[in-house]
Amino acid sequence: MTMTLVSTITVGSGGAASIEFTGIAGDLGKDLMLLVSSRLEGGAFPNMTINGTTANYAGKRLTGGGNYVSSGSSSGGSNFNDYSVGNTDTANTFSSNRYYFSNYASSAAKSISAETVNENNATSAVMNLLANLWDNTAAITSIELNSYNSSNEFAEHTTASLYSIS
Repeated sequence: MTMTLVSTITVGSGGAASIEFTGIAGDLGKDLMLLVSSRLEGGAFPNMTINGTTANYAGKRLTGGGNYVSSGSSSGGSNFNDYSVGNTDTANTFSSNRYYFSNYASSAAKSISAETVNENNATSAVMNLLANLWDNTAAITSIELNSYNSSNEFAEHTTASLYSIS
């Protein structure tokens, strides 16, 4: 397995409403991996949209916190929802998120797995494991992360790196 960095985006001062990778070529490798170190000021739930499409997302979620475990599923959604450190978490901490896009350029539905862990010195620390499906036959050419609430922004120093896997 070979990982090759495609692009890195780092949020500058003042924050950013979204992080977007565009123009993803279909010949980079078999899979894609997106690594994100994030903090959302104003909230903690980033969304992911593929190719600007707002339909055909489904997933299963397992979440563990300092004193709880929960699970859930969704189908027919408009995007994927995940977790990021927010402004109520320990200051100057960031979450670690990994998204793996299998067969990103194929003409079949896309399987996307994700793991998210936040850094927080409290019992509210959270870990998510996600198994997602984007039921679309188009190759993935863009990936956007944004907040479900337009007033939330990614904090300065949030970093996202896209890799091809071959």
